[in-house]
Amino acid sequence: MGVPEQLADRMSMAEQHEYLRARFSRRTMIRGGAVTLGAVTGGAFVPGATAQATPMATPRTEHVDGALVAPFGRHLAYGNDARTEMTVSWQVPVAVKKPFVRVGAHPWDLSRKIEAEVRTLYTPTGVGASADHTQYYVHAKLTHLKPGKTYYYGVGHQGFDPAAPHLAGTLGTFTTAPAHKKPFTFTAFGDQGVSYHGLANDSLLLGQNPAFHLHAGDIAYADPAGQGKSADTGFDSRVWDQFLAQTESVAKSVPWMVSYGNHDMEAWYSPNGYGGEEARFTLPDNGPDKKNLPGVYSFVHGNTAIISLDPNDVSYEIPANLGISGGTQTTWFEGQLKKYRAAKDIDFVIVFFHHCAYCTSTAHASEGGVRKEWVPLFEKYTVDLVINGHNHQYERTDVIKGDKVAKKLPIGETAYSETEGVVYVTAGAAGRSLYAFTAPDSYEGHLNEVESVASFINTKDGKVNETVAWSRVRYLNYSFLRVDVEPAPRGHYAKLKVSGIAETGDRIDHFTVARKAK
Repeated sequence: MGVPEQLADRMSMAEQHEYLRARFSRRTMIRGGAVTLGAVTGGAFVPGATAQATPMATPRTEHVDGALVAPFGRHLAYGNDARTEMTVSWQVPVAVKKPFVRVGAHPWDLSRKIEAEVRTLYTPTGVGASADHTQYYVHAKLTHLKPGKTYYYGVGHQGFDPAAPHLAGTLGTFTTAPAHKKPFTFTAFGDQGVSYHGLANDSLLLGQNPAFHLHAGDIAYADPAGQGKSADTGFDSRVWDQFLAQTESVAKSVPWMVSYGNHDMEAWYSPNGYGGEEARFTLPDNGPDKKNLPGVYSFVHGNTAIISLDPNDVSYEIPANLGISGGTQTTWFEGQLKKYRAAKDIDFVIVFFHHCAYCTSTAHASEGGVRKEWVPLFEKYTVDLVINGHNHQYERTDVIKGDKVAKKLPIGETAYSETEGVVYVTAGAAGRSLYAFTAPDSYEGHLNEVESVASFINTKDGKVNETVAWSRVRYLNYSFLRVDVEPAPRGHYAKLKVSGIAETGDRIDHFTVARKAK
C-alpha cells in the first residue's frame, strides 16, 4: 500500500498511517476539493476519536435513481445488550439518499422506520492494487427490542422501499437474545476470506441454526500479507465487498460477531489500522478503548458471557500494534472476568480472539504475548473455553493449567472447568489455504495419538522451540466449531457440548465442558 518495505519493517501502524496520509494527501488535493477526515458521508471514514484533521479529496459523487440500486452484504451484530439491541448493516454500490431500515413483528407490518448512517470509505489509486474507488457502508441501530423475539426487517433508501410488495423477497429476520437461561447453539471459526470453502462453511453454519456466530479474526483478507505492513501491493479493499456478499446468506439472520486479526489491520484508514473495519462493522462499544481497540467488547446470551479480545495489542510475532492499549485491555479484561464470575445468572465465560495461546501449527504455532498477558487470567477466573484462529487448521488441547496438561481430554470426555483448567480450540480452517502439523492428524474416527509434538512459541526474542504434550485433536482440512449450551438448575451441571464439524458435515471432535449452575 505504498510504504517502502524497508521502512514498513520498522514502522508501527500509526507511523505507516501518517506516512501514507502525507504521501497521498498532496496528490488527492491536486485533484481538487478537500474534506476533513471523520466525515460520515462524502469522505474517507475515520472514527471520530482516531480522526486527524488531515485534508484529502474524494471523487465527486452523483446520486443515482434509488429505484435502480439494491442493497447487498447485509450483516447483523448485537448491541451492548443482546436482549434488546441489534445493528443492521449493509452496503450500496453507489451513493443513495435517505437510507433506512424497516422492522416489525410480521413481514406485512414494517411500520417502524429507522434512519440509517452512511460511512463512506475512499481508497485512492496507489493505496493497494486497485484504482480509486469509494465504498458505501450503511448501519442502523435498533433499540428497545423485546428479548427472545423474532423480528422481520428490510433495508432501503429513497426509491427502494422494502415494504413494497414486489420487494418482499428482500426481507430478513433476526432473533434477540432471551431474557432468561435457555438452551442455544452458536458457531465459531477464524480465517475465512473469499473462496469456495468459505462459502461451503457458511452453508453448513446456517444448517446449525446458530443464535450467533463468532469470527475470530482475519475476516476478508483484503490485505493478503497480514504483517501489519502497508508495503504489500496486493491490498484491495474491494475484497471486503466480495466477502460481505458471500457472508450475507448467514449474517443477514445470524449476528456475525467479529474479532480483529493481523490481516484486519489496514494502515491507510486510521492510525490504529482499524478505520476500515469501523466503517464496515458496528460492534458493541463497551470495551476499554474505542479509539484504539474497536474490536474489544463483550455481550451476554442467556447464561453465557462472550468476550472478544484484540491480540494484535500483545503479539510478539506481528508487532505492528504491540502495546497500543498501554495495558488497558488486560485491565479491562480482568474486570470483565470478575464481573461475570460474580453475576448470579451467568454460568459460562467464553473468550475468542485471533492469535493462539496453544497451537502446534508449523506456520504461527503459539503466541507468547497471549500466554504472558492473558493465560494467567484464563486460569485465575476459570474461563470455560478459549477459541482462536490464526493457524489454518483445527486443533484442540487437553485441559491445560500452568502450561502443562492438567487432565487428558480424549474425544467424547468432559472437562470440569471450575476445578481442572482450560481447554483451547484453534478453529482457523474456515476458508483460506491450509497450513501443516509436525504430527499426524488425529480426530474422531481417525485416531493417531502421540505422546508429544514438536512446536514453537513466538516470544519477544523470537521463536523458541518447545515440545508439548497437550495437542489432543488435529485435523488438517476445512472445518468450524459448533457449541451447544445446555443450562441446568442451580447446583446441577450446566454444559457446553463442543463439536468440531468438517466441511463435509462429518464430526471430527466432540467434548463437554461442565460447570455447576448458579
